Amino acid sequence: MRSRSSSTASATSTSQLPAMEKTNLFVKLLNGETISLTLPSNTTLSTLRHLISLRLSLPAPSFRLQHAGHHLTSPSSPLTSLPPNATIDVTLPIRGGAPKKIRCTFKDCKDQAQRIVGDCSFCQGHFCGKHRMLEDHKCSGLEDCKKESHERNAEKLNSERTLVVKGI
Repeated sequence: MRSRSSSTASATSTSQLPAMEKTNLFVKLLNGETISLTLPSNTTLSTLRHLISLRLSLPAPSFRLQHAGHHLTSPSSPLTSLPPNATIDVTLPIRGGAPKKIRCTFKDCKDQAQRIVGDCSFCQGHFCGKHRMLEDHKCSGLEDCKKESHERNAEKLNSERTLVVKGI
């Protein structure tokens, strides 16, 4: 008899608990597979992100959740902010984009550096049209450049020197 009364007591106690509202969601995974989830309505996006990361075996920060083309960012917002039977897309973050423009490395100059002709081989800097000459950007390798060009010119002059033959 005791077991019967305890079972009726447990039956009445479960019927007295308020029914937890459930939210049905569809999650479209990276491979195109769609899974259905039924979660309590007070579940947050961070909990949903954790559940999906367990399913995908990926760390939670490595993917994004989107609904109707909008990125779901607030981790503490409950799922009640989504419409019933909403579809959430799991996407990878966007990487890359256009290459960054190289700026002039001369102090206080924000102009775009010229490709190839703006690269200084002596100080390894990148310069705009106004600062591409060694004298204009006050190159630290200016003296080395002058020595190098002086030696090159002296060698060229010596190779082109004419010899006078005496006695003819």
